[in-house]
Amino acid sequence: MSPDSLSAKSPFNASTERVERVLCFTAHPDDIDFGAAGAIAAWTSAGVEVSYCVMTDGDAGGFDPAHRDEIIAMRAEEQRKAAALVGVTDVHYLHERDGYLEPTHGVIKQVVKLIREIRPDIVLAMHPERNWERMQKSHPDHLAVGEIVTRAVYPALENPYAYPELAEAGLEAFKLPWLWLFAGPEARENYFVDVTDHVDAKLAAIRIHASQHPDLDGMDRTVRGMLRHNASRAGMPEGRSAEAFHVVEINGSATIAGF
Repeated sequence: MSPDSLSAKSPFNASTERVERVLCFTAHPDDIDFGAAGAIAAWTSAGVEVSYCVMTDGDAGGFDPAHRDEIIAMRAEEQRKAAALVGVTDVHYLHERDGYLEPTHGVIKQVVKLIREIRPDIVLAMHPERNWERMQKSHPDHLAVGEIVTRAVYPALENPYAYPELAEAGLEAFKLPWLWLFAGPEARENYFVDVTDHVDAKLAAIRIHASQHPDLDGMDRTVRGMLRHNASRAGMPEGRSAEAFHVVEINGSATIAGF
C-alpha cells in the first residue's frame, strides 16, 4: 500500500489545490488541538492563514472545583496560547453554552457570516456523525458543530437569499471549495496528512489545556499512538504520524447549481 493509497479516495490533491486561508470550527477549547493541530502547524509554516472559531466557552469543562468561577477565562487563555504554538492568532468565539449547542438558525447564521467574512479555501470542522468506536470523539456538542457547519456551507453560504440581511450588510454569497471533517467514523476518513514534523508542536498545544487533562503523560502516549495508527492505515512508513480527515468537495469543476 503506497502512502497516498487511502488519500486517493479523496477528491483533494495537495499538489494542485491552492490553499491560502483555512477556517476551523470546533465546540470547545482544545478540540482543534486534538483533531488537527498537526495539519494546522503544517499549513501555517507554509504561509497559510488559519483562523479558529470555538462555538462554546467550554464552561462545563475541567475537573477541579476550584476553577469553576474562572474556567471560561482560563480556557480562553489556554486556547490563545495553544493556537499561537501552531501559528494561529485569529480566534473567534460564538459564546454558546457548553453542553447545550444545537443547530439552530441563530448559530448557523453566525457561521455563515464568519465564513463569508473570511472566505476560506477550506472550512475544517468536527464530524456530524457519531464515532461508535471512540465515543469521546462524539460529544453532543461535537456532533452539533458538524451539523451546524454542514448546513451552513450548503446551501446557506452560497445562497444570497438565505439570511438576506447578511448580503444587505455587504457579505456576499460565497461558494466554498472544500469541507474537511475530523473526529468522525474511521470508515469516512479519506485523506491523511503526514504530521510527523509537527507532532511535538501538536502535543505542546494540547498540554497547554492542562485544566482539562489530569494525566498529561497518559494523554501524550495516547495521542502519539493514535497518530501512528493513522499513518499505518494510510500506508505510510513505520515511524510516521498522521491526522485523518473526511474531505468533501463542496464546489469544484464538476459542480452545478442544485446538484
